[in-house]
Amino acid sequence: MRETFYSIAKIYYLVIAIIGAPVNVVTIVILAWRKCGLSVCSTRYLIAMAMSDLLVIIIEIILRRLNSYYFPFCFLSIVPVCSIIAVLIRAAVNCSVWFTVTFSFDRFVAICFQKLKTRYCTAKNTTVVLATTCALLCLKNVPFFFVFEPGLRTDHASWDCYIKPSYFTEPGWVRFGWFDVILNPVLPFALILLLNALTVRYILQASQLRKGLKGHRSPGNHRDPEVESRRKSVVLLFTVSGNFIILWLVIVIDFLYGEFAGKQPLDYTNSEYIFHEVGVMLLNLSCCTNTFIYGVTQSKFREQLRSTVTFPLTAIARCMKSWIRSPSRCPGNVSTPR
Repeated sequence: MRETFYSIAKIYYLVIAIIGAPVNVVTIVILAWRKCGLSVCSTRYLIAMAMSDLLVIIIEIILRRLNSYYFPFCFLSIVPVCSIIAVLIRAAVNCSVWFTVTFSFDRFVAICFQKLKTRYCTAKNTTVVLATTCALLCLKNVPFFFVFEPGLRTDHASWDCYIKPSYFTEPGWVRFGWFDVILNPVLPFALILLLNALTVRYILQASQLRKGLKGHRSPGNHRDPEVESRRKSVVLLFTVSGNFIILWLVIVIDFLYGEFAGKQPLDYTNSEYIFHEVGVMLLNLSCCTNTFIYGVTQSKFREQLRSTVTFPLTAIARCMKSWIRSPSRCPGNVSTPR
């Protein structure tokens, strides 16, 4: 059973790498153009999320997963190197998760606290929040460099990173492990659910109040631009945070099961192991879904994506057509003198 799942995982991660890396690059470019109708703060948060997702794909999927599947025992499998890769993976995943939390909090403030919005929701504060969050999470993951031991020793090097048994038994490492799990994903889960619930409650109350006031002033059906603006922000916020909750749910259930059952992944049965790995696969899939989310919820992003994709194809088609008529007109062709 594990061999079959192993074969499926090899194809799955290869597809994720082929699709996810260019998709996130295109997303970063489109958002950087700032033609999607989003605020500066939202744009910076979304760019940061896309960049952290791209790093997860490069480090976790390409350098770790695909390397172990297709290129075992290369220099990336040497213990010091794979220990650094493990630290970078955790830092990138943590940044991806906490950028989602900070984005949710930014939208919560922008929607629910209009006075605080002018002071908090600024480009400078956004940069400070993102930089501080990234720096703290990178420092927090440095101890993971010392968690691993070699799985294989040769005369020339130590290969493969395996977690030391002491990580699960020594009180210091056990407390650090709990701190790591609470910081990601337990606390982000709770904060996103709380912020979304408070945002929904505020929007429902504000919408009812505005409808009541407008009904007294001008009876009839009229579109409220303020309500429409909030609706678009909420759709984007809920889709991004909902995507995080759904795709991380399996790995959270797996963690809770392991804690209550007193099991570690190395002790899992075949079915438990597959459930754990499916959770990891869904976690990695979350790094490729944000572009789809933006395309579904943001019409201007769809327009920019369409123009970005069709422009090179149109240019090639025009070049080919021009080359058929007159080869010297197509860039890159130089007529040979007689």
